[in-house]
Amino acid sequence: MAHTIVIFGASGDLTGRKLIPAIYSLHQKKRLPPDTRIVGCARTSFTHEAWRQHLGESTATFLGSQFDKAAWESLAPRIFYSPGNVDNQADFQSLAALLAEIECGQPAERVYYLSMAPQLYAAAAANLGAAQMAAETNGPRRVVVEKPFGTDLASARQLNTDLHAVFAEHQIFRIDHYLGKETVQNLLVLRFANAIFEPIWNRNYVEHVEITAAEELTVGHRAGYYDTAGVLRDMLQGHLLQLLTLTAMETPVRFEADCIRDEKVKILRAVRPLKPENVATDAIRGQYRAYANEPGVRPGSQTATFAAVKFNIDNWRWQGVPFYIRSGKAMSCATTQLVIQFRKPPFMLFGGKTEDRESNQLVIQIQPAEGVQLRFYTKVPDAGMKLRMTDLEFRFRQQFTGPMPEAYERLLLDVINGDASLFARSDEVETAWSIVDPIQAAWDSGQPPLLLYDAGGWGPEESTAWIEKQGQHWFDACPVLH
Repeated sequence: MAHTIVIFGASGDLTGRKLIPAIYSLHQKKRLPPDTRIVGCARTSFTHEAWRQHLGESTATFLGSQFDKAAWESLAPRIFYSPGNVDNQADFQSLAALLAEIECGQPAERVYYLSMAPQLYAAAAANLGAAQMAAETNGPRRVVVEKPFGTDLASARQLNTDLHAVFAEHQIFRIDHYLGKETVQNLLVLRFANAIFEPIWNRNYVEHVEITAAEELTVGHRAGYYDTAGVLRDMLQGHLLQLLTLTAMETPVRFEADCIRDEKVKILRAVRPLKPENVATDAIRGQYRAYANEPGVRPGSQTATFAAVKFNIDNWRWQGVPFYIRSGKAMSCATTQLVIQFRKPPFMLFGGKTEDRESNQLVIQIQPAEGVQLRFYTKVPDAGMKLRMTDLEFRFRQQFTGPMPEAYERLLLDVINGDASLFARSDEVETAWSIVDPIQAAWDSGQPPLLLYDAGGWGPEESTAWIEKQGQHWFDACPVLH
């Protein structure tokens, strides 16, 4: 069966920077079905040939030395363009005619990728339905929706309602590029393919879990969007809660989409909601000092660019184990890392007090230096019973010499194959918003106070005192693997 990928909003930055380079790489690796066609759709006027030339130049720019002109020239004839506006039903009829022509009237699997502003998703879905382009009478039809998926629980529910009016849930793929990263997927392998971790992956041996997503950059040109979103909507509701579910979920009965997503939803439902009176004690919000001067930021903006939140998971495995989630802009470095902090030994045999010793840590570096580090004690040679913390490391770039694949490569291939394992289900999205909404509401009311911090550090100084008051400490380290 033929395959067709239709990209709405195709003249936007995401298409040229991520989607087309990912499709090209899949083609170059011979993983793209050989009969795949790509159709761009946007308001900008292009001919088929002008569109191919434009994409060839942008793909060569973004891929650099990985770009092979011959490979591109073998893909280019299968790229087409249909100018149109998602609000105009007549443009969908023109698109349908083009698709029928290039598919030769034969059954085909189609992917509709909505690479556009979220407020246009409902119109695009409705017009696809009105043009009879969502029905699966002539092959599977799938729609890919980029984040942000709503701005709160109410808008997420409305968007789900709008999509479900046209597409069944199995047709909807809500994409989060974090889940396409090799190290995130390796977290599942680390947990469920190795018998050494499962017996200690629980409240009996784990003291706390820390998930950090630090960005060195400021908001820059994204201030127009970011000032209405903030760190909770931009990072925590999607990326970081996804990492929490993969870290805390139970073993799925099978490695299938619904089995995996069932377990993720169970974890989100087990997260103890933060009541308004708890937000002030269990969350920190901050803003880097220069944020107010960024172009596009509203005068007197109280938008948070830093968040630290303590979550508790009320189930048997994790009862009493705090999960600390932290994210911020203008930080010391760019790093996304997961730290499993194990409990200290009950008694220290080798001198000193147990409370003075560090405990074992499992550090999973998600980006930019992908890998895993296990920190444990060893004896210093020829120094009596002096101990030192030693690192046992696995680095992707040491073990695999080729370039790391982009997240969109894996995710696009999964959409083509109909594998929804790494995509959010409607109940998952809504449950995540139900966790974030009370925190955002408290922040909008001014609680807790907005703390200012200097760029180049680890957020407000108060966040360090906050976690130390709870007997813990942040793993403040730029990528431990290089």
